[in-house]
Amino acid sequence: MPVIDPVQLARTPLRGRLLADEPMAQHVSWRAGGRAARAYVPADLADLQAFLRTLPDGEPVCFVGLGSNLLVRDGGFRGTVVLMHNTRGTVRLDDELVFAEAGVASPKVARFAATHGLEGAEFLAGVPGTIGGALAMNAGCYGSETWQFVERADTIDRQGAMHARVAREFETGYRHVALRRGALGTDEWFTGAWFRFARGDGSRARARIKALLDRRSATQPLNLPNAGSVFRNPPGDHAARLVEACGLKGHAIGRARISEKHANFIVNPDGQASAADIEALIEHARAAVLKRFGIALVPEVRIVGDALEAL
Repeated sequence: MPVIDPVQLARTPLRGRLLADEPMAQHVSWRAGGRAARAYVPADLADLQAFLRTLPDGEPVCFVGLGSNLLVRDGGFRGTVVLMHNTRGTVRLDDELVFAEAGVASPKVARFAATHGLEGAEFLAGVPGTIGGALAMNAGCYGSETWQFVERADTIDRQGAMHARVAREFETGYRHVALRRGALGTDEWFTGAWFRFARGDGSRARARIKALLDRRSATQPLNLPNAGSVFRNPPGDHAARLVEACGLKGHAIGRARISEKHANFIVNPDGQASAADIEALIEHARAAVLKRFGIALVPEVRIVGDALEAL
């Protein structure tokens, strides 16, 4: 496995925090999983650029916001995790657009837009992650998706170079975003984006946000560690309906359990589930739905790292 050159690090005036053997259960919403060999908390964008330039070419890199769609296997991630969530991240009006840094929590953008008399961003209040994650997976709920509103976005590559990209440079779909063929670079991560929302009634937008959050609280197990929707909805159907029809509500493997409240959620009720428990439950649900309905569910969550080696 490539290692960070300590001489190169010493020559680079980094201002962020470099953490070794970092427990990723502290950084993912499932509160489960292994450790990252290294984790970096950048001080700002310039610091992130400087840090990425210290990494060897073969170093695995994983950007993490609120960790709301991520599972790190129990054997850990043998690379570098970049922790992007920033509670003081920038959200601002830029002419007629809303600019948000990647580390900003999505609900903050929904509230900001409503406060400034804009409508359309309300769905972001129901996206349990950062803007960077929403951009990377075209997150959405209640009939809206992130890339419906993106005008342009900034990305950073693993050499620390910045790229200003417009929306048409990306191929987007249901929970899918990729650079189109011919665009430079494949190892790029979002650092911020500009969104166009419609001028409207801010009080009406705030009322929609409240209604959306009330509905979410009533239908999802938000009081227990979870990662949001586990599976993408197949065309013309809902993953929750299929899993529930297989009789799997409440089904447990180890300390992980399919929620009794919403069958497309896996919860870690007492915080003691292993990543292996969760992954096994994901695979069990997929196998059950495939056997009964012939539908291969596609996970929404990203699984990285190594399984724990048997003793």
